[in-house]
Amino acid sequence: QPQLVESGGGLVQPGGSLRLSCAASGFTFDYDDIGWFRQAPGKEREGVSCISGLDGSIDYGDSVKGRFTISMDNAKKTVYLQMNSLKPEDTGNYYCATVDSVDTATMNPFGLRGQGTQVTVSS
Repeated sequence: QPQLVESGGGLVQPGGSLRLSCAASGFTFDYDDIGWFRQAPGKEREGVSCISGLDGSIDYGDSVKGRFTISMDNAKKTVYLQMNSLKPEDTGNYYCATVDSVDTATMNPFGLRGQGTQVTVSS
């Protein structure tokens, strides 16, 4: 059964770091575009970052540029999201999905999405 499973969330103080993982199974993964989204209560879904499985191109949302880094390990079929200098406004449920474009402003989940992992940034 094709699926994406996220891990790595938790509670962290402002200025701290977390690394999220999105592990794929049950499908080839190699040429899929993968995106990270986040959603906080009462807020709209936000595209955080995405990476192309075809050519490795990357995009970040404006609110995370310079702080977050996305990467892909094809051998492990895993996409990572390294999050540094975390702020309270980064709090939310983060989930990964196969997406229809490598553009955080326009991408949408397309096909598979995980259940998400909670990130809470608070002192």
